Amino acid sequence: MKTRTIARHFRESFKSLGRNSWMTIASISAVTVTLLLVGVFAAIMMNLNKVASDLENDVEIRVMIDIIPEAEEAKLAEEQLLDEIHNMPDVEEVTYSSKEQELSKLIKDFGDELSLFEQNNPLYNVLYVKAVDPLKTADVAKQIDSLDNTFEVKYGEGKVEKLFNFLEIARNVGLVLILGLLFTAMFLISNTIRITIIARKDEIEIMKLVGATNSFVRIPFVLEGMWLGLIGSIIPVAAVTIAYYNIYDLLAPRLKGELFQMLEVTPLMYQVNGLIIFIGMFIGIWGSFMSVRKFLKV
Repeated sequence: MKTRTIARHFRESFKSLGRNSWMTIASISAVTVTLLLVGVFAAIMMNLNKVASDLENDVEIRVMIDIIPEAEEAKLAEEQLLDEIHNMPDVEEVTYSSKEQELSKLIKDFGDELSLFEQNNPLYNVLYVKAVDPLKTADVAKQIDSLDNTFEVKYGEGKVEKLFNFLEIARNVGLVLILGLLFTAMFLISNTIRITIIARKDEIEIMKLVGATNSFVRIPFVLEGMWLGLIGSIIPVAAVTIAYYNIYDLLAPRLKGELFQMLEVTPLMYQVNGLIIFIGMFIGIWGSFMSVRKFLKV
């Protein structure tokens, strides 16, 4: 395609935006609102995924080791149990915690009153086990429970399954909402291009009569859709960036040391803004293409 032809297509796409100024403003406004919601949902979903991953990775199996009076036999039993768990294909990590360490944790969490038990520690030596796949935690716990020298195996049975189900539902709902918003934006741009095509029907027929190809006629409309999507992404990019920066600046220091941590502004905003711009241009091009395909009878 010649440079002159390409320049002509770009000029026509800009002229078309000006000819249909009210529809262009309406479409850009609708796309702006839609992409703003997409950006907000994307930032929320990415943080939700981080929280979900943190929660999933924080799920542990607590294995209380049977008490054996003879010290030597107890040591051998613990080593055997540790090896058996290590050799399980679905186990990622095993951490040993003595009953003295367990008591120290309790004293730290609940106060020095529990230091009275230091002389006669009633706790058990414990193994903390993490599964390679958090979703397999329950299966791994059952396997460990069947081994010798285990007094009790806990992993939050019932609560863990509910947590995983909730996180999966939240992810799916967020994805459905984002897809719904994208289709809405695509529909709006498609309608704008359709009205443009109807308004220029006579001009298009003349172009075809003098030998213009289908692609020659279509390209300006596709470019017009791209401009609509690109211009409509400017405000969402600025608004989402400013809002997230302020929210992060407010909440991040307060969440420091907590289980729930927000994603840092960088690189999150690069990812979200890149997504907004890409989606804006993509739905503009795709919406225009589908509209031209359906309504351009040449």
